[in-house]
Amino acid sequence: MEFRGKTFSVIGGARSGIAVAKLLKAQSAAVFLSDKAPLDTMRQAAAELEQWGIAYEFGGNSEKVLQADVLVLSPGVPADASIAKAARAKGLKIVGEIEVASLLCKGRIIAITGTNGKTTTTALVGRIFDDARRPSAVAGNIGLAFSQIVEQMTEQHTVILEVSSFQLDTIETFRPRVSALLNVTPDHLDRYDHSMDKYVASKCRVFENQRSGDTIVYNYDDEIVRTNVETRIHPEVKRLPFSTRKQLEEGGFLSGDTVVTRIGGNTTEVIKAADISIKGSHNLMNAMAASLIAQAMDIPTASLRATLKNFKGVEHRLEFVRELDGVTYVNDSKATNVDSVWYALQSFDKPIVLLLGGRDKGNDYSPLLPLVEKYVKAIVAIGESADKVLAAFASSKPTSRAATMEEAVLLGRRAAHPGDVVLLSPACASFDWFENYEHRGRVFKEIVMNLQQ
Repeated sequence: MEFRGKTFSVIGGARSGIAVAKLLKAQSAAVFLSDKAPLDTMRQAAAELEQWGIAYEFGGNSEKVLQADVLVLSPGVPADASIAKAARAKGLKIVGEIEVASLLCKGRIIAITGTNGKTTTTALVGRIFDDARRPSAVAGNIGLAFSQIVEQMTEQHTVILEVSSFQLDTIETFRPRVSALLNVTPDHLDRYDHSMDKYVASKCRVFENQRSGDTIVYNYDDEIVRTNVETRIHPEVKRLPFSTRKQLEEGGFLSGDTVVTRIGGNTTEVIKAADISIKGSHNLMNAMAASLIAQAMDIPTASLRATLKNFKGVEHRLEFVRELDGVTYVNDSKATNVDSVWYALQSFDKPIVLLLGGRDKGNDYSPLLPLVEKYVKAIVAIGESADKVLAAFASSKPTSRAATMEEAVLLGRRAAHPGDVVLLSPACASFDWFENYEHRGRVFKEIVMNLQQ
């Protein structure tokens, strides 16, 4: 793609939109940024754009957007948004932020996606590279936008990207050296015409441009993942599946109590499963995926093993907060869908007092019922979806309703006894009470840390 002298319209003025607008400006392109949000809420973004000499509009997408050679969509803008439809009708090229950044990336790319686990796995791979003293950067759907760091990447660097389905919707030539597909379960279906097939197809775009010399790491135990990888992947791409249920001829698996990898005829005992610092069956799978990614990129086993023993996880994902009066408090605010909570409930061998609810995304809580019956002793319903949570679980477990997070923590503390876990794992978005899941998690942690003995 040519940049110099071309005109780009960037749709979306959040983190990725601002970053790609700056990147394009640095490539001597003409850039115009447009966002529907009112100017009053975007003062900081406007000031940043003015500093860079980038034209912008807020409060709507005008016809000026279509006076461009290329339309760049931020991940938060649906590919079928009205402005995107108008651009297609006019014959404009439409791409996303990670597509633009990838065209300017001199280093190797690792791209990790999945409905759940991608943040933890991406952070873990980033830590593995850091500990092995390999030049790298973590970006994408986690931390910094790809466009923010790409100009600092050299041929010696590896960029470790967490990529969402929204970001994959607008790729064209994006080609990672190693891709990873961790799992696919229903989520964000409102963006895909409530079609699971369309959502799956979007996730599978992570490997659609891979060819000879590239590798895919994927979850063999997830039938949707396994079937789609094995039927869609280019035959020259190296496949490294992982499984907690079956010993594989190639890939990662459990042999007794040990994580083993088998790649190109070389079998390696990586680590005892019990020695992996992040706990739970889902984190065992994340660690397997990270191990295969690392080995595909020639990270020494000794360094990999040391990281797996010491990595403490990511903030807001099954994050230990404190122990008080024998009760453990855990922040899992990043669990914004039912499937995340399904995994979280299996991560503890102690009775759980569960803080559940928020802004509901059309949740079906029925898959949680067997796990709630087995692991949960009480539920505190929070947020806009409290009524729905109470209706789903009141007949099976003691339930209560909290009007604030502070009240939820106090109710959780009252229901818990020594040896129990008070777990914030909401299964919902946070936008009813909070700015985002990070804000929700920080408030929860602050309240818990202020509890007196």
